[in-house]
Amino acid sequence: MVSQSLATTPAEVIYPESDGKPMADNTKQFRWIVVIQQNLDWLYADDPNVFVAGDLLWYPVKGRNTIVTAPDVMVAFGRPKGDRGSYKQWEEDNIPPQVVFEILSPSNSSTEMDKKLLFYDRYGVDEYYIYDPDKNTFRGWLRTDDGLDAIGEMPWVSPRLNIRFDMSGEELQIYRPDGSKFFSYAEVNAQLEQEKQRAEQEKQRAEQAQQELEAERQRSQNLEDILQKYRDRFGDLP
Repeated sequence: MVSQSLATTPAEVIYPESDGKPMADNTKQFRWIVVIQQNLDWLYADDPNVFVAGDLLWYPVKGRNTIVTAPDVMVAFGRPKGDRGSYKQWEEDNIPPQVVFEILSPSNSSTEMDKKLLFYDRYGVDEYYIYDPDKNTFRGWLRTDDGLDAIGEMPWVSPRLNIRFDMSGEELQIYRPDGSKFFSYAEVNAQLEQEKQRAEQEKQRAEQAQQELEAERQRSQNLEDILQKYRDRFGDLP
């Protein structure tokens, strides 16, 4: 969300770490922000130089604390992971977030979104995506020589993220490069629980097989003992 703050003298510039506004206006918007942010975080978990954040204030110009916005989700390639109170671009090798996402809520006006598009275009975003979960509409912009241009085709694969956006169903579906879909936290938990149950079942089957093997070994040993007793009493069979 674009936020305006009181400017101070150059030596006293303060960069607030909050604009005083909530991360989301409703549960649906919040869920989508978390799904996209968390799945991108998982996607780049093994790359120490991809920074993913949600609702983090981004200051692109040093000394200008009134030039600020907080993308719902942003991805900065070439920047290390780690906690930040805000994203001060001049402290990040002057690298802007290359990919940003906005999830619309009923309170977002067209004027507000036009300003965001202008901000992202002016300060170096390469890919900008907007999803409206209430209307199930998805739009995107890709940087060209002329700035951010609207993407006209769907499904679409992000050049930077290599993830695929599909609007053929009842809501947006996002797929990882390996073809698996972005899962919600609840879906991930459900899958983990299923995996735990399968692992427990496999363990029980393995233990049962071991018990059966041990019982068979014991039966063989018992037969061998009986045969040895017979030999001790009557000698070897002719």
